[in-house]
Amino acid sequence: MIVPRNIIMRGGQWPIGMGSPMEDFERPWIKYYNPKYTRDTIDYPDISMYEIVRQTAERLPDKVAYEFQGKNTDYKTLMKKVDHAAACLYKMGVRKGDTVVICMPNCPQALHVFYGVIKCGGLATMIHPLSAKNEIEEYLNIAEAKYALTLDAFANNFIDIKENTKLEKLIIASIKDELPFLKSIGFALTLGRKIPKHPAKDYIYEWKDFLALSDSDEIPEVENKGKDPAVILFSGGTTGTPKGIVLSNLNMNATALGTLAISDCMPCHIDELINEGIKKYLKTRDYVVLSVMPMFHGFGLGIGIHTFLSFGGKCILVPSFTPDSFAKLIVKKRPNFIAGVPTLYEKMISSPIMKDADMSCLDGIFVGGDALSMETRERVDGYLKTHNAKTILREGYGLTESVTATCLTPSNEYRPGSIGIPFPSVLFKIVKIGTQEDLPYGEEGEICISGPNIMIEYYNNPKETAETLRVHADGRTWLHTGDIGLMDSDGFIYFRQRYKRMIIKSGYNIYPSQLENIINRYDGIKASCVIGIPDPIKQQIVKVFLVLDDGYVADEKFMAGLRAHCRENIAAYAQPKEFEVIDAMPTTKVGKIAYRELEALEAERRAKKE
Repeated sequence: MIVPRNIIMRGGQWPIGMGSPMEDFERPWIKYYNPKYTRDTIDYPDISMYEIVRQTAERLPDKVAYEFQGKNTDYKTLMKKVDHAAACLYKMGVRKGDTVVICMPNCPQALHVFYGVIKCGGLATMIHPLSAKNEIEEYLNIAEAKYALTLDAFANNFIDIKENTKLEKLIIASIKDELPFLKSIGFALTLGRKIPKHPAKDYIYEWKDFLALSDSDEIPEVENKGKDPAVILFSGGTTGTPKGIVLSNLNMNATALGTLAISDCMPCHIDELINEGIKKYLKTRDYVVLSVMPMFHGFGLGIGIHTFLSFGGKCILVPSFTPDSFAKLIVKKRPNFIAGVPTLYEKMISSPIMKDADMSCLDGIFVGGDALSMETRERVDGYLKTHNAKTILREGYGLTESVTATCLTPSNEYRPGSIGIPFPSVLFKIVKIGTQEDLPYGEEGEICISGPNIMIEYYNNPKETAETLRVHADGRTWLHTGDIGLMDSDGFIYFRQRYKRMIIKSGYNIYPSQLENIINRYDGIKASCVIGIPDPIKQQIVKVFLVLDDGYVADEKFMAGLRAHCRENIAAYAQPKEFEVIDAMPTTKVGKIAYRELEALEAERRAKKE
């Protein structure tokens, strides 16, 4: 069936239950799909994220949904906790369309409130727990959030900036509340003692007080369909300033079902997911994923958690980890699937704990969130081969604006340098930079994506939305990624570079202009320019070039003060690692700082050292 183009209105809003309007688009990649699992289109259910997990719980109530610090929770219990969280949120005042900030690591309370917000018809707004106070304030104001959930360790950050936001009610949870009894005692005596106290306020609800708001698990029925907005994640958009990326239920569910299909995990049609044969199979087959990527990251939320909860998998929730603790988890838990950024795997194979590990448990190991070097791929694949793994490292590609996953290396065909082939129902094309002009196979241009996992919009930002989501002559809405790449004649995609100014560190996006705005506020700084420099473990680290005002000297006292200013106002993952004072900034013909000249200067220096 060819669907009339005029009904395609916005990113990700494709007709439910019809597959997608793809028949008139050349898709050479479909011959590389595994026919046992993957079809060229998927019939997406017109339901919410909450509902797709609820249906799973109804079919498989006794299967383990997640494990946290050794404690298992089955699907029946998960949904009871989600339903109660939803009832408490409703009692608190959360209604359809309200934004609720969740600033948490991967832990049960975050899961319960997340799906509870979706059940209420709200928008779960995910932010990094290590965000600086000014960043939290900015995120709250962008999302117009009146409600928030955070961990006790970060509570004071919210309390300190509340008066500058619309925040009305703050829920504070603690890791110890979800730990097994003996571990909770140990936590209270060790790490728990280091958590700063927070004052009692009438707008603050400790976790136990929040759960006491309702003695029922029921709320009035809320109409919540695929097209309805469900999640806000933050990214820099095309300008480097924070943008709230609004994702629908369809966006998230399409990513989940597409991931299951293209990763050769489960058949992709919803009727096949729920028939009796699959139901019996799932009861005897475990799909265990090590959920190390955090929930505030599209990769962690969309792939590491929602995908697996959508069909009966088990998520091992990891709130934080070191290279050694990550390695211990793999050896001890023997997961079937791991999804992470390149640095995660670099650390994994370098750990002495992994030296003699048996990796035969792995059915899939996926990498995304950052460019994967050939050297890293060869090292990881070599390790997997010599440690009994049944899979190679499978590389994917996407943006937060597409729930991070849009293409993946097929299991039966690897091409050096390729980031894979498109998901079912997802279209890729390459256009001439700065235009909507299609380019032929093999020519480099801007990567554009169209499909059911493309965001609705940037929250309350029509200008930036129009810049990123554009309707082309074919009538489809295309996401302009700002990334340069090409497609070969078989439909394999090759990523070349970003032409947006952005630094990628361990899979996290860092926007230089944001850091420069903060650094320039420090007394004595006349100008600053932030660049990324290569790092063998973190991919890139942050370096700052500085020009000082007259009368200032970059002595020990000055630099200590500047570093303290950065720690106070910049998230931990984005902290500058190197500073260099120069006499003057290079500029372009129109007077802008020529950051590319500084990047070239740094690259030349490092090449000489090597």
